Amino acid sequence: MTGKTRTGSDLLGEKQIPQEALYDVQTFRCLENFNISHFHLNEYPNYLKGLAITKMGAAEANHRLGLITDEVYSAIMTACREICNGEHSEAFPIDMIQGGAGTSTNMNANEVIANRALQIMGYELGDFKHCWPNDDVNRSQSTNDAYPTAAHLGLYFTHLDLLEHLKALISSFRAKSVEFAGILKMGRTQLEDAVPMSLGQSFGGFASILEDEIKHLDEAAADLLIVNMGATAVGTGICSEPGYSEKCVKALAEITGWPVTLSADLVGATSDTSSLVGYSAALKRLAVKASKISNDLRLLASGPRCGLGEINLPEKQPGSSIMPGKVNPVIPEVMTQICYKVMGNDVCVTMSGEAAQMELNAMEPVMIQCCFESAELMMNGFDTLRVNCVDGITANAERCRDYIMNSIGIVTALNPIIGYKHSTKIAKKAKETGRGVYELVLEEGILSKEELDEILKPENMIKPVKLDIKPRK
Repeated sequence: MTGKTRTGSDLLGEKQIPQEALYDVQTFRCLENFNISHFHLNEYPNYLKGLAITKMGAAEANHRLGLITDEVYSAIMTACREICNGEHSEAFPIDMIQGGAGTSTNMNANEVIANRALQIMGYELGDFKHCWPNDDVNRSQSTNDAYPTAAHLGLYFTHLDLLEHLKALISSFRAKSVEFAGILKMGRTQLEDAVPMSLGQSFGGFASILEDEIKHLDEAAADLLIVNMGATAVGTGICSEPGYSEKCVKALAEITGWPVTLSADLVGATSDTSSLVGYSAALKRLAVKASKISNDLRLLASGPRCGLGEINLPEKQPGSSIMPGKVNPVIPEVMTQICYKVMGNDVCVTMSGEAAQMELNAMEPVMIQCCFESAELMMNGFDTLRVNCVDGITANAERCRDYIMNSIGIVTALNPIIGYKHSTKIAKKAKETGRGVYELVLEEGILSKEELDEILKPENMIKPVKLDIKPRK
């Protein structure tokens, strides 16, 4: 900035705007009024893309209806394409958390697009008689339809990004399930010894429960493609012309290549933020599972000598300023903290969604910020967990085998042959004496060594099998 200024004016009076700034007076007021957080609009490129595409759709509809000139239309579309390509992000410095139900964000976009259009047409910044932020860029719109539509489109871009990061993590768990397929370990329920399984099955389970969430995320994201463009202020369509909504939404679908559709009831849709509530809830579901997995990794790696120690996590940093040699599971720890933040954001989204009054929900800004933040945190967390942890996990096969052989839990494998009563007797005696199930079964003469070895083969304990051994009563 050169330090030179130009004069911007609005309902409340005049303000001196930096001469080179693409934004104008209403953006400047937002900077003055809402110095709230470190979450700024220009840190969310997908949201900027959503704003630009929304304005492109509106311009397309307005041009087809003869409401803006060819020159203004062309300049607006060029300016919007530049924003979609990542240009001019410095012109969107405002706080995501703001009063006014998003008016500041909408006007920031209107001002930047109008000023850039002026430059493209060869006029000075702020010379709005040639292209107005309100009368041209915002024509046929209100913040109350343009702002949520932009958020929906921006979040859908983010959703597609999230799926790629999630799928990469799932692939890492799948690879480990194959690598560890032949390593037998004790399964645990309620943190107590249960029955044998393979370590590969544990990691396959991690992959599966994450993979299940793709469907739920997609279902929630589909609602984001239902928009209320043409609702204008309260859903009645005031200040728009017949056919505008349909033309605008058709243009949005053509620009994005997505099945964007118009809300069935624009009055209801303008105050309804349930699509944001739904997508936040889907992110929370995913966070619950990611946290469970992270905590399981910490338990499986606990020790190294006084814990379970069945797996080794990559050592990423010294774990203590006082205890030499200590290394902590810092990557699963940070993933769990991310998950807690996402769960907290969902509480905020839920409460804000409930706070709609009459024909609008004024709490949309914080809902939108929370959804973008949650998705971004999860993406960063997935990459960190995959690269810095999962890909480098190794198994302690001997430790796993020792637990199996010393466990009372393997007696469960004998149930179909010797019955629950005999199995309970063996389990009780093993617990009281500290002796192994294997030697006690042989000592009691319940099974021959050959029969016992057949039953306790690893491959016979990790899946349903039919054994050719006659049951004992």
